[in-house]
Amino acid sequence: MAWVLKMDEAIESGLVHDFDSSLSGIGQELGSGAYSMSDVLALPIFKQEDSNLPPEHETKHPPFQYVLYAATSPAVKLHDETLTYLNQGQSYEVRMLDNRKIGDLPEISGKMVKSIVRVVFHDRRLQYTEHQQLEGWKWNRPGDRLLDLDIPMSVGIIDPRTNPAQLNTIEFLWDPAKRTSAFIQVHCISTEFTPRKHGGEKGVPFRIQIDTFKQNETGEYTDHLHSASCQIKVFKPKGADRKQKTDREKMEKRTPQEKEKYQPSYETTILTECSPWPDNAYVNNSPSTTPAFTSGQVSTYSVPDSNSSSPNHQGEGTPQYVVEQLCPAATIQEAQQWLHKNRFSTYARLFSNFSGSDLLKLTRDDLVQICGSADGIRLFNALKARSVRPRLTIYVCQESQHGRSISQLTSSQDNENGEGDSRAIYVYHAIYLEELTTAELAKKIAAIFSISQNQINQVYRQGPTGIHVLVSDQMVHNLQDESCFVISTIKAENSEGYHVILK
Repeated sequence: MAWVLKMDEAIESGLVHDFDSSLSGIGQELGSGAYSMSDVLALPIFKQEDSNLPPEHETKHPPFQYVLYAATSPAVKLHDETLTYLNQGQSYEVRMLDNRKIGDLPEISGKMVKSIVRVVFHDRRLQYTEHQQLEGWKWNRPGDRLLDLDIPMSVGIIDPRTNPAQLNTIEFLWDPAKRTSAFIQVHCISTEFTPRKHGGEKGVPFRIQIDTFKQNETGEYTDHLHSASCQIKVFKPKGADRKQKTDREKMEKRTPQEKEKYQPSYETTILTECSPWPDNAYVNNSPSTTPAFTSGQVSTYSVPDSNSSSPNHQGEGTPQYVVEQLCPAATIQEAQQWLHKNRFSTYARLFSNFSGSDLLKLTRDDLVQICGSADGIRLFNALKARSVRPRLTIYVCQESQHGRSISQLTSSQDNENGEGDSRAIYVYHAIYLEELTTAELAKKIAAIFSISQNQINQVYRQGPTGIHVLVSDQMVHNLQDESCFVISTIKAENSEGYHVILK
C-alpha cells in the first residue's frame, strides 16, 4: 500500500513539472517582443479592409459654408435634421464663409459670386402648391414680403436685389475673400399656412436655402457652385425664445438615458448641403418659334384673357374657341408655351423639365395631387382636350326649308307600296345653351340665321290647338335636351321686327 502511495506522489510531481514547463514555454512564445498591434494590422485581411476606405483627399469638400446665428432646438432626435426657431421680423445674421482649400476653384479668386437666399416650404405637399400659398399670403398681407435683407446691418453685401414678383427671395453679390454677413428677416409665421386657424395648431416648417453661382463666359451669374439649407420655424415676436425655453425644460425633465437619444442645442445653425433650387423655366416668346400644337376640333366656351389659374373665372358665354391640344412630340420649351397659353403659368416652374409626352402620361390622380383638386382636374381635361358639355342642346330648322323638303317629298316618285320617298333630308342647326335664358336663345337663333338680334321682338312656342305661348326663362329651363323645333316668323304689328315661333 505504501508503495502505491509513493508511485502516485511521483506521478503527480512529474505532471506538475511538465505543466510548469509547458506554461513557461507559452510565456516565452507570447512575450512582449514576439507580437505587436502593428503586426496584427499588417495581416492581409486588415489590409484588404483598409483598401476599401476612401482616401482622405477624395472626401467631398464644399467650397462655402453658411452659418445662421440662431440656436438649434434641443428637442430633435440624434439622426434627424436640426430645427431652428426664429422670431418674425427679427434680423438674424447669416455668415458667408469661404471654405475652399488651397487651389480649389481658382477661377473665382478675386472675383464676386452671387448668392440667392430663399424661404421655401419644407413640406413637399406645400411645395407643389407654393404659388397659390404665397399668393394667398400676399392677398392677406398687401405690400409685405416673406423675406427681407437688413441692409444697414449687413456686411460685405454688394448690389442687393429683391424681385417684387418673388416675395420669398433676395439676392446679392459678395467677395469670398472678404468678411460677409447677410442679416435676413422672415416676416411670415409658420401658423399662417396651416389649414385651421383656431389657435394652438402646429405650424409648418420652412427652409432657408442659399444657392451660390459664379459668372459664365458671358458674365452672367448662372454657373452653380454650391447650395445649402436648414429647417426653421417662425413664430410671432418673442415666440421663438419661449419655444426654445419650453424645449429646454422638457429635455431637463428627461432621464439621462432618454437625453442620449437627442441632439444637444448648438448656439449656431450650420446649413447643410442640398440640391440647387430649380430655376424658372425659360419660355421663348419669339414669334418665329412655332409650337408643336395640333388643333383638335373641340369646342368649349369662352374664357377670360387672364393669367389666373382660378377655376372661378367664368367666360362671357358668347364666342367659342378651339382648344389647342398638346402634341406628344412637343419639346420642353413648347410644353412650357402650352402651359402659359392655357392659363397654367403658375405651374410652369413645377413642370420645367416635362416634355409633351411627359405631361400626357400624368394621370388624373397625379395632377390632382400636384396641382390641387380644381387646377388638377382642369389641367387633366385640357391635356386630354375634353370639351365642356353644354347645359341644353336643341335643334332648329327654318320652316321654309322644312316646307321645301315636304314638297320635294310629295313630288318624288312613289315606291311600289305607293309611299313617298323617305330619304329627303331636313337640315337642322344645333343650338347650345349655357345660361338657359330667353335672351341667350334669341341671340343664338339670330346668329344661326344671320339676322340681328334686335330684329327679334318675342319668342313664342306653339302650344296645344295652335296657341302661341310666350317663351320665358323658366320655360327654357324646362325644355327637354335635344328637342327639335321648326322655326317660323310673323311680322310684328307695331315695329319692323319679327316674332319667332318654335313649333
